[in-house]
Amino acid sequence: MKQHQVQVLTDTVQRNCHISDARHGGDYSLCIYLMKMREYYRWEKRLPFDAVLEKDSVGNWLAEREELWEKLADAEFSPLEIAGERFDPFDADAINARLAPEGLVYSSGLGNQAKPHFFLGDLERQAVNGDCAVYVAGGEHARDLTAPPAMSLGSTIFLRREALRRMLWEKLESWRWSRPDNALGRAFACYDFDTDFAAALDAMADREIDNALLHEQGEHQAGVALGDAAWSEMLLDLVQTPAELMARAVRDHLADCLVTLPRLLERDDIAAQPAALHFYIGNLTNMRKAIFPALAERYEAWRVGGELQDLRQLAERGSAHWLALGKAMLALHREQGPDAAGPIRELVSAHHL
Repeated sequence: MKQHQVQVLTDTVQRNCHISDARHGGDYSLCIYLMKMREYYRWEKRLPFDAVLEKDSVGNWLAEREELWEKLADAEFSPLEIAGERFDPFDADAINARLAPEGLVYSSGLGNQAKPHFFLGDLERQAVNGDCAVYVAGGEHARDLTAPPAMSLGSTIFLRREALRRMLWEKLESWRWSRPDNALGRAFACYDFDTDFAAALDAMADREIDNALLHEQGEHQAGVALGDAAWSEMLLDLVQTPAELMARAVRDHLADCLVTLPRLLERDDIAAQPAALHFYIGNLTNMRKAIFPALAERYEAWRVGGELQDLRQLAERGSAHWLALGKAMLALHREQGPDAAGPIRELVSAHHL
């Protein structure tokens, strides 16, 4: 594709990103929203991580962006035009069939609270892993306010290196405010961030992009076991309820007990190089920690001198537990539809592991 064609495509994808943000920017608390907007500003202006942000510049940009969102709040997503052919913006498979030979990768899908996500980036590599197609993106041309480093769409997995690097940097900066003795801090301590920040960030991103792939492989297996269509229908009925957060946490735990944890724990160098396990535990959401307290308990036992075998056994037990719980949630949804949010919340609350 010629440069001006790439720019036209970028503009279209970015406009769709703005529409999504216009509809969902208010989903976040004020604190989280402002943090995300500062990071978004840094990405859009292509500023290095150590650049000091000027308060007035950020404030003016924020006002202009919110004004743009107000104009686009009721707009429809635009189709993408490639070589004279128009594509639905959610038809990522067809779009990538055209873009991959051009060295580009595109993704679209629904995230938390059914927020649409779009991105367009440079295709770093493409592979087949089992029965999944894997696209790894490098630099990104267009993105929305939320930039998940990894995402699955059916049997296609998207990994976003730039988004992952930014996520790692944000977590490092947050941890450095008080430097608590926790799993996240132990993960960062495995890299030489104080002496060579760039090399440390690259090394951590290289490792964690592989681990993100493990989780997405687990997501695929979880989707096969639970039924992607039924699960997606249930999530749409649970949007913006505590049950949605619980459902996502249950599926994440199932994915990790099926693939991520067993693969992490089978590595020969895990005792000498525990960075991945520390980061895995440190990156768990509050909901995931709340419904799976045994995971943190086994991790702490291992950290003070225990055996990895206890974690391996917990992963095996967890795969059966979370699969059974996921199926029970789906059964409640089949029976009660949108009214299942309350019963699902009570079910998960009663079945912590």
